[in-house]
Amino acid sequence: MTARALAFLFRRAPCPMKYDPIKDRLGDLASRHPLLQRLLFGLLNLLFLRAWYVRRAVRRLLGALSNDRPARVLDAGTGFGQYAYFVARTFPTAQVRAVDVKQGYLERARAFVDQTPQADQIDWAIDDLTDLQSEGPFDLILAVDVMEHIPDDEAVFEHFERVLRPGGHVIINTPSDQGGSDVQDEDDESFIGEHVREGYGRAELAEKLRAAGLEPVRGLYTYGPYGSAAWRGLIKWPMQMLGTTWASLLVLPFYYAAVLPLGLLLNATDMECDNARGTGLFMVARRPPTAG
Repeated sequence: MTARALAFLFRRAPCPMKYDPIKDRLGDLASRHPLLQRLLFGLLNLLFLRAWYVRRAVRRLLGALSNDRPARVLDAGTGFGQYAYFVARTFPTAQVRAVDVKQGYLERARAFVDQTPQADQIDWAIDDLTDLQSEGPFDLILAVDVMEHIPDDEAVFEHFERVLRPGGHVIINTPSDQGGSDVQDEDDESFIGEHVREGYGRAELAEKLRAAGLEPVRGLYTYGPYGSAAWRGLIKWPMQMLGTTWASLLVLPFYYAAVLPLGLLLNATDMECDNARGTGLFMVARRPPTAG
């Protein structure tokens, strides 16, 4: 089956919606029991292609660090906290500071992690990335699907450079300007109404990072033809179902039983492709080791 045929199979349907209220309600539901929270984290890691890229890069970057001291990680805009939890579980000596501007997210994530062996590894705090108060130095900063929500992105990058250890890295995942947020044409409206920009171009994001004193070391377009098709089938359509009626929760297990194998295959294929274009952008940058 060709990429064009797959894109047609999982073609987009014009249905702008508020993504955060659905996400928040799912978070509230999962927070009722630790098993539900683990299930939510597992589904996020399985279904979202961005999690595949982020987790691979985290393993590579933190795995390459010396063991002479604990790695320090800033999860900038932690949301549900799944990446903070992933880092703590994967690297038992790592110390994570997970920040967000939303108290509810932090309270739910802390309530879950406090019941796990990773409780002492994660510090939770309210912090605004445009006026970052968290103190470094950090070996790694995660900004996963955060920058598209922040108008003053240049201030955020300057703070990242300030709190990174020389030689430390930042991982940024964001929609691209090539159909990110499901915007394909000038008249399209973002699928996710909370975004302040549709996405970044690779050169644009690299230039902004350099202006802040950070050195881009890797930039990839993700969600190419295969990943974009998977995103529509695994994420967008189910979210639209939930946005229409929460009774869809009864139907979704049967839906995923049918589409999950193909969706995961498409995600895996995207990971192996060198996408010339894509609706997602994944970038790793570092603070130069000689920074003063």
